[in-house]
Amino acid sequence: MGVSTKIKSPSGDASQKRKPEIRPAFRTGPRQRRGNPKSEIVIGVLAVQGAVEKHILMLERCGVRSIRVRFAEELDAVHGLVIPGGESTTVGKLMARYGLDKKIIERARAGMPILGTCTGMILLAKKIAGSEQHRLGLMDLTVLRNAFGRQVDSFEADLDVDVIGPPPFRGVFIRAPYAVDVNRKVEVLARYGDKIVLLREGNLLACAFHPELTDDTRIHEYFIGMVRRSVPTKRSSNPRD
Repeated sequence: MGVSTKIKSPSGDASQKRKPEIRPAFRTGPRQRRGNPKSEIVIGVLAVQGAVEKHILMLERCGVRSIRVRFAEELDAVHGLVIPGGESTTVGKLMARYGLDKKIIERARAGMPILGTCTGMILLAKKIAGSEQHRLGLMDLTVLRNAFGRQVDSFEADLDVDVIGPPPFRGVFIRAPYAVDVNRKVEVLARYGDKIVLLREGNLLACAFHPELTDDTRIHEYFIGMVRRSVPTKRSSNPRD
């Protein structure tokens, strides 16, 4: 899938470079209270390739402001990041090309929560079975790509996820990975059969399925809770403060 990363020059002198303007994808919803630093969070969605808009819409439903992240400097404006599904090799190369990978690693190590779905789970893993492709390597686990088969083998299944409570969450698996080796410090949150499909390690949440393709907001709400708890209680909600 082709990805356009060009920035149009402003009218006038085309040789004059202009930094990308950071614009919220959606304004604060009515459920969000003004004046509360913990409510004024911004969550970025990595927007180089993949299922970006579905995550944007899900975050809007949860009453959270979001921006599409295409450039490393835009990460300074967010309190959390979603890495959506897509093609993991392509996303990894694009992150490296535009310096996003180094910035994401820097912010993650400083405590910024990250939700990785499908491709995002692959890129968060330290090891990818049978592959040396570029990855962030932030979570101490090994994943297997396309573990359930090809696109035609996509399926849905009910998953018991204790951290979000009943009823079961409907998981949508599309060329999904799963974890084949997990360090003891990584918390397993859900399995499909004996396959590990939802995990957390500190500020990092990895999901093999696509919660954004359902009407169930609970996985995103759980992640939003992680983000809210990571924001300092002082008056400023600047992610870099």
